[in-house]
Amino acid sequence: METAKITIKGQVTIPKKVRLHLGIQAGDSIIFTMEEDRAVLRPHKKKSLLDFYGIMPATREFTDSQGIREEIHKKISKKIMGEAKN
Repeated sequence: METAKITIKGQVTIPKKVRLHLGIQAGDSIIFTMEEDRAVLRPHKKKSLLDFYGIMPATREFTDSQGIREEIHKKISKKIMGEAKN
């Protein structure tokens, strides 16, 4: 078990052992979710557009990569918001 102190500003340094285990690096984002009386954190890594290739059925033709990005953003946002409610 790793521990850390919270600063007066509510900041905390994630222990090195935890950062290494989760693959967290400077500049990464963290997602916090609440489970009863505890907070759970997990890394939120940015992915490239290629990481999403084939994830959605092609229901219509997109004219450019921006349209694809917007559609993926909507789908992922709905999924994340659904998980956050649980």
